[in-house]
Amino acid sequence: MEGFDNFWAVYSNLVLSIGINALLAISIWFTLSCGLLAMANAAFMGIGAYTAALLTMKAGASFTVALLGGIGAPLAVALIIGMPTLRLSGVYLAMATLGFGEVVRILILNAERWTGGALGLNGIPQLTQWWHVLASLVAVLLVLWRLRRSRVGRAFEAIKEDDVAAALMGIGVMSHKLLAFALGAGIAGLAGALNAHLTFFIGPAEYGFERGIDILTMAVLGGTGGLAGPVVGALVITLLPEFLRSFRNYRLMINGVILVLIVLFLPKGIWDPSRVRQWLKRSRRGMPDNTAGVR
Repeated sequence: MEGFDNFWAVYSNLVLSIGINALLAISIWFTLSCGLLAMANAAFMGIGAYTAALLTMKAGASFTVALLGGIGAPLAVALIIGMPTLRLSGVYLAMATLGFGEVVRILILNAERWTGGALGLNGIPQLTQWWHVLASLVAVLLVLWRLRRSRVGRAFEAIKEDDVAAALMGIGVMSHKLLAFALGAGIAGLAGALNAHLTFFIGPAEYGFERGIDILTMAVLGGTGGLAGPVVGALVITLLPEFLRSFRNYRLMINGVILVLIVLFLPKGIWDPSRVRQWLKRSRRGMPDNTAGVR
């Protein structure tokens, strides 16, 4: 038990960061599952982080209220900007949502009275505990697992394959896209709220273009074929820099090489459900028949 206590004292932030990054990867995986290449998740994370931090620091709200605010604020913003933005698709949607992220960053920089501007917010109470992150991750995975097997989830798959054909089948394409966009924003906001109350400090630089690319990388690297993919991707992207610490100046280069090799040899991501099913079938065929000789 003492060994675990020592481990937790050193690596607790790293373990909790894996859970928070998994939520971020799931947030963009959810929009990708509806065929939307939206790059606003870092901005939604920032909106959730600042909303939750201001609620606890300025308004004296409880952590539960702060988390709800961190989910609700980006979700509401996504509903507002989603109607005009989601009429775009592909790279145009990515560019529009990246532009929205820059707008959010500039607003945070200029609202110094509330956000601290470029200096950010310091002294955020450390309220995030391990079970908050675990409960949030499990709850999100369960809800999305159930949603994927529902009528809404099947509509998402149809829209991803061909939104014109989906519309001809009577599926409300725009309403489903808006739902995916808003729920993804809410999940990213939840991750931001948890992260803000874990790290004591948040600043506008944390929610820029680089964070958006990291979030997309986690989802694509892990695999977009199933819910386990973004979790695996978050685990790899979070732990890889830690494993490469001893390489110092070469760490980023080796990190990049590893990622490129994974993309080249595992184009569907590390976690590919079809590959897992094939492996399970081969394993069953190779199992010894224990009923041989039984009459």
